[in-house]
Amino acid sequence: MKPRPIWGALTVLLLAAVVPLGAEPSAAQITAPSSAEVYELQINGEIEPVLAEYIVGGIREANLAHAKLILIVENTPGGLDSSMRDIIASILHSAVPVAVYVSPSGSRGASAGFFILESADIAAMSPGTDTGAASPLLEFFGQPVKVDDTLAHKILNDATAYLRSYVSRRGRNVTLAETAVTDAKAFSEKEAFDGKLVDLVEPNTEALLAQLDGRTITRLDGSTETLHLARPIVEIHLMSSREKILDRIVQPDAFFILLLVGVLGLYAEFTHPGMFAPGVIGGIALILALFAMHMLPVNLTGLVLILLALVFFVMEAKFPTHGILGVGGAISMLLGALLLIHSPITGGGVHLSIALAVTIPVAIIVIFLMRLVLRSFKWRQSTGADQLVGSIGEVTEAMKSAGANGMVRIHGELWRAVAGMPIAKGAQVRVNRVEGLTLMVEPVQGGAAR
Repeated sequence: MKPRPIWGALTVLLLAAVVPLGAEPSAAQITAPSSAEVYELQINGEIEPVLAEYIVGGIREANLAHAKLILIVENTPGGLDSSMRDIIASILHSAVPVAVYVSPSGSRGASAGFFILESADIAAMSPGTDTGAASPLLEFFGQPVKVDDTLAHKILNDATAYLRSYVSRRGRNVTLAETAVTDAKAFSEKEAFDGKLVDLVEPNTEALLAQLDGRTITRLDGSTETLHLARPIVEIHLMSSREKILDRIVQPDAFFILLLVGVLGLYAEFTHPGMFAPGVIGGIALILALFAMHMLPVNLTGLVLILLALVFFVMEAKFPTHGILGVGGAISMLLGALLLIHSPITGGGVHLSIALAVTIPVAIIVIFLMRLVLRSFKWRQSTGADQLVGSIGEVTEAMKSAGANGMVRIHGELWRAVAGMPIAKGAQVRVNRVEGLTLMVEPVQGGAAR
């Protein structure tokens, strides 16, 4: 059955949800040579797994390049605790000093952003920015969840203990920092500077780097280091195309569209079996929606999509779908390959060219092999005794009673035969089964039993 026009429209919606609607200006993607002294990373929006992967990867790359400073420019309302902790762990373990800068004016480093700001070797803010309001919240689908007092105290105490563990080592005001968690207190840039929560207030990146040149900082382990940043080369590291796509998927509007398309697709497939297109689109969309809800981690989402692709390939070989399942499987495998990053299987990222080069041949090979396998189930065995089943032969030695032995000639060979009734010499018999070297036979219609 051919897919209905509505599924073409839903496919467009799915692509619109996944693919960013606008490209970054090319000027923003211009980077300096690899000898950059300052690696700039950007936190814009909610802190979630994709953003954490981007920041952690950028810090790792800066350390491998032996940069002099990692600058994280921050503007965030907060985000997930697990992603926040991944970023903070990477900052605390970085051999290269890390500066977190709430900028430009009008930005904020709230909630999880406050924790990240305080974890840095240098904490800085622009005029007209704020930070704090870091009380932990439990949410479900964006709505706060009420918990009992004991659990609420456990979560609060864990958050404040985590904050104290590194704020004290950074030489900042631990007591005031705790109030951002316990009392949800927020601070303007002046209040944060006067309260010794941040080290500098500067209007822009150039002014900040100028102030840091020659400044001696204390690292987490207590050692001191002097920064040398006179006329530094700054390299801005933006998200990769893959990370931009994943970041787009986890946005609320994209999640809503993916969930809607997934549910409608599966509903249409279950109520109208054999359409195939709704099931393919719905299955892929629902898996991406589970990823957007943070119910599936990145690597597991990739593995599930690849397994779904293999299922589609097998079904394509079995059912006449006019290529719908094959194309759906190729798309699913391509998405799955691009999602597999730093996994035990790949050990690193899968490049788009490699994903494309592998997906199409694998799809063709799997579909071809499965068709051969399924077709072989219909072939009759052409060798061995089992190929005699169903064959017609002539009785050369009569079977005088039921169960008595006789002889039958089949394909020019003589076989011992047994029947459930007497059969005379010269009668035509059909082989029902083979037991060892004895054939179980019955008379052919018209072959008289005597």
